[in-house]
Amino acid sequence: MSKVGKDSLVKGTLILTLAALVARALGVVQRIPLVYLLGDIGMAAYGIAFNLYSVLLVVATAGIPSALSKMISERTSLGRHEEADRIYKAALLFALAAGVVMTVLMYAAAPYFAESIVNPQAALPIRAIAPALLLFPLIAIMRGYFQGRRMMMPNGISQIIEQIFRVATSVALAYLLLGHSLDAAVAGASFGGVMGSIAAAAVMLYYALRLKRSDRSERMAVVPAAQAAAESGANAAAAASASAPLAFRAIYGQLFKLSVPIVIFSMTVTLIYTIDSSIVTLLLKDRFGEEPAREILGILTGRAQSLAGIPIILAVALSQSIVPIISAAYSQKDMKQVSEQTAKVLQLSLLSGLPMVLLIALAARPLNGFIFGNVTGSEIVETYAGPVIAMLTVTAIFQIVMQTSGAVLMGMGRMRTLVLAVIVGIAAKLAVSFALAPLFGIYGIIAATALCFIIMTAIIVRVLRQNVSFRIFGGKRWIGLIGSTALIAVIGILLDQACRLYVTPFASVRLNDMVQSIVICAIVGAAYPLLLFATRVLRLQDLQQAPGPLRKLAGPLLSRLDRSKKRQGGS
Repeated sequence: MSKVGKDSLVKGTLILTLAALVARALGVVQRIPLVYLLGDIGMAAYGIAFNLYSVLLVVATAGIPSALSKMISERTSLGRHEEADRIYKAALLFALAAGVVMTVLMYAAAPYFAESIVNPQAALPIRAIAPALLLFPLIAIMRGYFQGRRMMMPNGISQIIEQIFRVATSVALAYLLLGHSLDAAVAGASFGGVMGSIAAAAVMLYYALRLKRSDRSERMAVVPAAQAAAESGANAAAAASASAPLAFRAIYGQLFKLSVPIVIFSMTVTLIYTIDSSIVTLLLKDRFGEEPAREILGILTGRAQSLAGIPIILAVALSQSIVPIISAAYSQKDMKQVSEQTAKVLQLSLLSGLPMVLLIALAARPLNGFIFGNVTGSEIVETYAGPVIAMLTVTAIFQIVMQTSGAVLMGMGRMRTLVLAVIVGIAAKLAVSFALAPLFGIYGIIAATALCFIIMTAIIVRVLRQNVSFRIFGGKRWIGLIGSTALIAVIGILLDQACRLYVTPFASVRLNDMVQSIVICAIVGAAYPLLLFATRVLRLQDLQQAPGPLRKLAGPLLSRLDRSKKRQGGS
């Protein structure tokens, strides 16, 4: 066993979730001073650059990290370590070439892209973040390799370090360059991504060298036994195949066969957000005017997308953890394990994602006021920020189910379904956006996003059920879940209205928003789990199967429920 030990689904997911939560929290913290320094107009340009960069990053790696994770997991589970190492080397070489090509492409095309979406201010920040593409393909490949080895700690630590350096650099440069010009300040904020990539690359290199030393010592320890087996003829066929290394051409063929569908599926959310950042100004400028349309875009990219991304953190972590586990089980024809893991990952994603969606959506108005504020007193921000955050956050629940169920199909190698779902969903998104934007403005565009995720989720889950027998909840538990969610939504809406009228203890609007956020989140956060227990959606065994740290937190509740159950049984 390597010193950098393998992680189970729950442990690996917990590591990635905690890391992603810290990284997301730092990302939200970053937006607070940036919104203050750059305003919503500046954040629109920053959001365009960041979303375009995110899409090109996925394209630059061509889905290879996920494909690599699947291939490495299959080889190592069968003991073919030299083959796994050669696949990793081929992926690293591809990442080097892809990083150079995509950096040049992004830098050169920046002014043309910015002009085409009626946001010429975005050209400079796009160019400022372009050099990050030199390193991030390599980082992504290394993360995919560690994921395939079921070692999530390096990935988690690198995410946190990357975000710390990115946030610190972004805010510092935005502040220092604001005296020069707003365009320079936005570009400085965008350059933070480059510093984040350097820091993350350093962390991944440290863990890669550490793992290489550990692997070398492990394999040297088993060489004598392997040679003895080969000499006796028991393992002659395996020895013969091992002596002929895989050609890079064959490796790339298999990688691209897996990665092209994966890249299409993996970039779905980023692509949809990029589509929105590209069409919002175009679709809304006739209705509101160009400047207000850009301000609405700034609300969407700078405020709503950052908060709406929080509930899907666990789903992303679950997706990363489940692919190698499903791949290993499926390669060994263990369909019972595939079925059990599918049910577990979908149940975990729903039970963890729904509370976060409710908290953010129901407290959207005061959260926006407390976190981001409205320094300029903009009527656009006052009118649209809260509802836009709430609506976009609600769509996250469909993202959660889509990503986790899609990851199971990915682990099984069922790629065509993922591609079909994305094509149909994006087509519906574009058609409905253009149809509804003239009628409902930004809300029509967000409704189109929700429909897109619903369609993709329905297609993926339908095909998954045809291939795997699994059960997330029984019929009564589904009724309890829907009923509890609906009741909490009503309570939250009434709470928001009551807080707006009566919970105003301070003269400062921002402090009042802070108190109102705490009140709404505390009541909703406490009431929802209790309702789930009352309706038997959550049960004792669900808590007992939770990760160790969560079991310790829930210890008092578990013991009380257990005593209550024994008393009921005795009576």
